[in-house]
Amino acid sequence: MNNIPDSKEYDVVVVGMGPAGAVAAHELSRAGLSVLALDKQRHPRYKVCGGGLSARIESIIGDDFKPVVEHTVYGVQFAYRGQESFLIESSSPIAYMVMRDRFDQALVEKARRAGTEIHEGEGAIQCSHCPDGVMVSTVRGRYHARFLIGADGANSLVAQQLFPQRRIQRMPSLESEVEIGPAAPYSTSRSVLIDIGATRKGYAWIFPKRERLSVGVAGFRGKASSPKTAFDRFVHDSRGLSERAIPRPVGHPLPLYPSRRNYASRSLVQGQAMLIGDAGHLVDPLFGEGIYYAVRSGQLAARAILGTIHNRNQTLFEYDHALTEEIYPEFLVASRMARIVYSFPRICHRLIHNYQGVIRLYYGVLQGHTTYQGFFAQAKGLVKRSVLRFLLEALPVRD
Repeated sequence: MNNIPDSKEYDVVVVGMGPAGAVAAHELSRAGLSVLALDKQRHPRYKVCGGGLSARIESIIGDDFKPVVEHTVYGVQFAYRGQESFLIESSSPIAYMVMRDRFDQALVEKARRAGTEIHEGEGAIQCSHCPDGVMVSTVRGRYHARFLIGADGANSLVAQQLFPQRRIQRMPSLESEVEIGPAAPYSTSRSVLIDIGATRKGYAWIFPKRERLSVGVAGFRGKASSPKTAFDRFVHDSRGLSERAIPRPVGHPLPLYPSRRNYASRSLVQGQAMLIGDAGHLVDPLFGEGIYYAVRSGQLAARAILGTIHNRNQTLFEYDHALTEEIYPEFLVASRMARIVYSFPRICHRLIHNYQGVIRLYYGVLQGHTTYQGFFAQAKGLVKRSVLRFLLEALPVRD
């Protein structure tokens, strides 16, 4: 590696230490690489977030996260505009709820123990390609590395500076967290609430934590209606919320993946730089799940870097290939389902009630027992003569 004056040398610089960056840093440090992680904030950092982890996350990171779980989810209560609610349960967990400050801190400390050098309160301000790697500048210094991982969220600076041709799709969401203490009706519930008619082209939710609720609305397709209006209406119509003082909601952009088949035009590799998690818009286009894909993309990016080090014939584009094989096909099916659900919310709500077996099949996706593709094929077989079957076949996956 060339000697660059006034800079420090590393194998990898990771920008952003949310779940994606922390997992990638841990994997690379554990393998013996010198890793610098930069984060503009300090951990633990409070973040308003649904904090939902699908149960399948156990298959990729084990159960180390269990001590920070606030709530274990066994079912979903579905509603349409605050009415006609019904509960569909599973005999085993489908998701876990966490507070992001505790969950993220646990992953950061795991990376630190593996040897990652972590600079908190030091954000990247300039990223550039070099002949033999990348250069990252902050207000404190300049850092040169063979590889750069952008894990700095939906408004990624790394993406803006090193991936200028990427097309960006962000959808609006509003979310608040309500202190409730250990009181009924939500704190003892084994379920979450999803209202697919509460906002145009999206849904609203109530996710219980230990002594608080995450309450929010999000749009997922097309032009969204006013998130604030939808949020206020949802709170007003929801049992147990209307009489509470709800903190002012916080807005977040949802970096949904634009699911089309033309994967090559959206490479998450540029030179020696890669994008993971929200920075790569690796968010499920159906219900907005992001943490599982953040963790998994961090692992896949680390594997691609290690592969190029151990095999000179391998390139970072193995990361793109891994996404194409494992994650993008899931998003294609999820996008197809989103078009159905958010185009016909009232019809789908009624069909979900009548075909609860379809939802239990979907729980298998969250539990890691099947893929979106497997679920979709089974769902069509389960509803051979129904309106839902018609909808499934009438909305093909678009290129």
